[in-house]
Amino acid sequence: MSVPAPSVQQRKRNLGQRLVLWAPYAWLLLFFLVPFLIVLKISLSQTAIAQPPYLPTFDLAAGFSSLFDAMREFSFENYALLASDTLYLHSYLKSLEVAALATAILLLIGFPVAYGMARASRSWQPALFVLIVLPFWTSFLIRIYAWINILQREGLLNQALLALRIVDEPPVWLATDTAVMIGIVYSYLPFMVLPLYATLERMDESLLEAAADLGCPRWKAFWLVTLPLAMPGIAAGMLLCFIPILGEFVIPDLLGGSETIMIGQTLWTEFFANKDWPVASAVTVVLLALLVIPIALYQCSQLRDSAGGR
Repeated sequence: MSVPAPSVQQRKRNLGQRLVLWAPYAWLLLFFLVPFLIVLKISLSQTAIAQPPYLPTFDLAAGFSSLFDAMREFSFENYALLASDTLYLHSYLKSLEVAALATAILLLIGFPVAYGMARASRSWQPALFVLIVLPFWTSFLIRIYAWINILQREGLLNQALLALRIVDEPPVWLATDTAVMIGIVYSYLPFMVLPLYATLERMDESLLEAAADLGCPRWKAFWLVTLPLAMPGIAAGMLLCFIPILGEFVIPDLLGGSETIMIGQTLWTEFFANKDWPVASAVTVVLLALLVIPIALYQCSQLRDSAGGR
């Protein structure tokens, strides 16, 4: 029996569905892959006192021969510089240390907050949600400057500590790792709470009731039921926090000191102070690799686990 040809409306509907499916890929192609290829090309170039400040440059009007001639001048000298200079290694390690520690602290603080929001009554949940997102209504830069006033020597924090007789002398907070950690945890807490809340809020409470009926203590039910079901929210929150914290610039620059030089500050220095675009581009490519490779490995393991569970 012959299959009838699709009508005009069906063809239009199929075309619309294809366009919707391809829209994210087109977005990634235009705003991620193409800029990344430009940065990769600059990272293989050499610094020059010119405009743009690197060589070689492509002259598309001269044809493909000039393109291949320019590609022959590419080198990995900038990447060799990153490997030989301890400044860049220290920046990468410091960024990884701060991002990992801050993400762990955010998880320890954010999970109880999200769990309390999910277990609150339905009438209270909208108000609690607004309280979490309320800091986003104020400029990020203004909030960080507010922490400068709080953490300075005569700031509110030291005044409170002295009034409560917890300390005898005002401790130093600004230009320390502690100040950077406080600013990061305060700024990124909603990014951890919201995905956790979305996951915990959908959890079926009858599972906990069934565990209690079977004689499972509350702590064990939390460990065996709640925590595994919350893993998607935990993974999403950790990625949403770890990735931007790793490249953070504003918070360590305003609240940190010379010992808190993260890779975002190094990038800014190479681009705007040293005008060394090739080295800065090499730093960017390595930073992107540090972010993308673990995410790709995690995605592959998730796909492998889901395929094995079928």
